[in-house]
Amino acid sequence: MQKLPKGRYTKEFREQAVKLVLEEGLSLREAGNRLSLPWKTLQHWVAAARAGTLGEVGSQLRPLTELEAELARVKRELAEVKLERDLLKNVTVYFAKASQPGTRR
Repeated sequence: MQKLPKGRYTKEFREQAVKLVLEEGLSLREAGNRLSLPWKTLQHWVAAARAGTLGEVGSQLRPLTELEAELARVKRELAEVKLERDLLKNVTVYFAKASQPGTRR
């Protein structure tokens, strides 16, 4: 299975994500799901915000160009679609075997 590419996020995005958790009271998982963001990443950002160092997170990385950001988004989407396709293949095989005459489950 192919590993999903790491995301790079703007400072404003990180601040808004942390705001969902700290000010609006969403859980880390719920906010992460809404933003298509790993909850562990969000947990790291919330801890940095509480320590007052959120602005330093990601400062050592160079910003993505629009083309790089689009490529990363498309790669993530492709990986997700491949996972869904593989799941549907497995489900189809399972139900095909279960519907054959002479088989009981």
